[in-house]
Amino acid sequence: MSNESNTIHDAHGFRVSLDASGTVATLWMQMAGRANAINADFGVGFTAAVEAALGHAGLAGLILASGHRDFCVGADLNTVYGTRDPEGLYAMLDGLHTTLRRLETAGVPVVAALTGSALGGGYELALACHHRVALASPALQVGLPEVSLGVIPGGGGTQRLPRLIGLQPALEVIAQGQMLRAPQALKRGLVDALADSPEAVHAQAAAWIAAHPRARQPWDQKGFVWPGGVQPDTPQARQLFAGGAAMLVKQTAGAYRAPEAALQAVYEGALLGFDAAIQVEARAFVGRVCSDQAKDMIRTFFFHKQAVERQAGLPRVADAGIAQVAVLGAGMMGAGLAVICALRGYAVVLRDLTDAALEGAKAHVQGQLAQRRHLSADEKQAIHDRITFTTDVAAVAGSDLVIEAVFEDLALKRRVLREVEPLLADDAIFASNTSALPIAAIAEAAARPQQVIGLHYFSPVEKMPLVEVIAAPATSEATLARCLAFARRTKKTAVVVGDGYGFFTTRVFSAYILEAAELVAEGHPPVLVEWAARQAGMVVPPLKVFDEVTLTLGKKALEAREAYTGEALDSPGLRLLKAMVAEGRHGKAAGAGFYDYSAKPRRLWAGLAALAGGTAPDGEPEALVEAIAERLLLAQALEAVRALDAGVLRQPRDGEIAAIMGVGFAPNTGGPFAWLDRLGAAQAVARAEALVAAGHARFAPPAGLLAQAEAGGRFFDAV
Repeated sequence: MSNESNTIHDAHGFRVSLDASGTVATLWMQMAGRANAINADFGVGFTAAVEAALGHAGLAGLILASGHRDFCVGADLNTVYGTRDPEGLYAMLDGLHTTLRRLETAGVPVVAALTGSALGGGYELALACHHRVALASPALQVGLPEVSLGVIPGGGGTQRLPRLIGLQPALEVIAQGQMLRAPQALKRGLVDALADSPEAVHAQAAAWIAAHPRARQPWDQKGFVWPGGVQPDTPQARQLFAGGAAMLVKQTAGAYRAPEAALQAVYEGALLGFDAAIQVEARAFVGRVCSDQAKDMIRTFFFHKQAVERQAGLPRVADAGIAQVAVLGAGMMGAGLAVICALRGYAVVLRDLTDAALEGAKAHVQGQLAQRRHLSADEKQAIHDRITFTTDVAAVAGSDLVIEAVFEDLALKRRVLREVEPLLADDAIFASNTSALPIAAIAEAAARPQQVIGLHYFSPVEKMPLVEVIAAPATSEATLARCLAFARRTKKTAVVVGDGYGFFTTRVFSAYILEAAELVAEGHPPVLVEWAARQAGMVVPPLKVFDEVTLTLGKKALEAREAYTGEALDSPGLRLLKAMVAEGRHGKAAGAGFYDYSAKPRRLWAGLAALAGGTAPDGEPEALVEAIAERLLLAQALEAVRALDAGVLRQPRDGEIAAIMGVGFAPNTGGPFAWLDRLGAAQAVARAEALVAAGHARFAPPAGLLAQAEAGGRFFDAV
């Protein structure tokens, strides 16, 4: 905190101290716990501290600062998640707005000293100050990420930020939930100055107060003109908001309500005086907080995600004992793994059979490093130099972790394991990046099966945050703990699952894209299938993503599944898949799949309906879209429950994170288990049984869902 000793207020985690002159006060926020968060306690303590500071005779200015690492983390999400009381929430919000208006209209300059991140409501506190000085740290972030949790800014962000930087740039931050590093925040006007140390932040704040004794917010000044050139209630503004609304529909298909509510709050508030505009925002905020979508998204993206990222309940080691990583296979996945390991300081051996493959990997690495503009040329070279590109298997010797990323062929993976294991130390780990083949089957070739594990990454690995960690029955706790530590260091969110064909994510993903093929084969218009998936909230529509993973890979995966499990798989959708491959429509890479990539712009293949056969169903498009969307989500959700029943999933929480982050399951629902809870187990069973009766045996409800329906249970507690 501060070295100042002249304290005039100290209560409820808020302290006000004076500088040596007795004229500049610093309001230190240091609530109990690890961070400052806005809740009822914050309102009481902050209001009292503000009044104590403003009531000091001879006050020339006020600095708002934090005694914690971060300035303020925003709203207390325990409070936001737990409330269904709109009146009580509005009253609490009204009290905060009153205090913030008191702060910015008291007639003395107020500066936010941002020595740590200010996000959401924390940044809204800074916006209520007349000036913002931030520490020039790569770790510091500012922004308004609320829409990513299904809510909107509620502390004035939808009204102050547009008046500070302009309507269009503010809408980009608010509607997209952007969080900006300090240099970018300065460039875009979210902060006013940077300083190199916490002491310099406070010195700059004090200097600004001395230079601006009569500071007022721009929106409180007579003749205020909105920055950026676009004024409210003009043709340009109406065009901006119409374009923004159209862009949201294009991006979200109406599945996400928060960005729309934020856009509306900015639009309506811009037409009003500031105090009335704040009330518009408050009503919109309360409506979103009390919605089902917000509850499900907050539970998943805050509580569940935090627990998974902490690796709660999983074995831990302080030191994984991994210094060198060998990656076998220099395709896009192998090259990407080399990049993420080298970025985190590991020595990497990237091995392939051909020089041509290695040259391609070198180009990939160089391209990835070129994109990281925050790194100096020397830093990029050092990262590149950590990677050894080789065709010599002997170079793998000395590696502590081997990740094989070769083709999905059980015999090949076993052969690779047998080849490299004798070169490794007794405690070295062998990890397979297989997306489906059981780890126990691969480990049959190992002399030390307890050190064989699955690390299933997703492409492009540099961007996709998830790694599915597959613990086979023989995998030791020590091996699992070391790989979890490796995941932490490489900044990946690890979900631990049990062994079995397809693990979790591949099973759910397969259910999604194959159900889309079934729908098309039955005669449903392909365009409605794609649109229904988007309206349901799926990140990528199924026929598009099927093309991207390639139809040939899908066909091979089905053949591998038949060979491994002994199942004889046949259905209209699978027959359509085989017919398309036979027609030479192998997917996006081949220029032809469900889509025609020779067309500009890309469009669904005109011959798809004829090849599929089937009879187009009767009904209004809206009803058909709703039914298709439900089938696509239900197919995935039932597969998730089957994985839980089989012990592949350890708990529903893991399934929510893995399905959304790995497969792109509709984030607006909170995940497959949250979606089932909203539908209701009994209703889900009824819908599934109706589909079975219509000839779709794959929808047979799993035992876990039947039990929930019988007991009236849920996967998560109701809020």
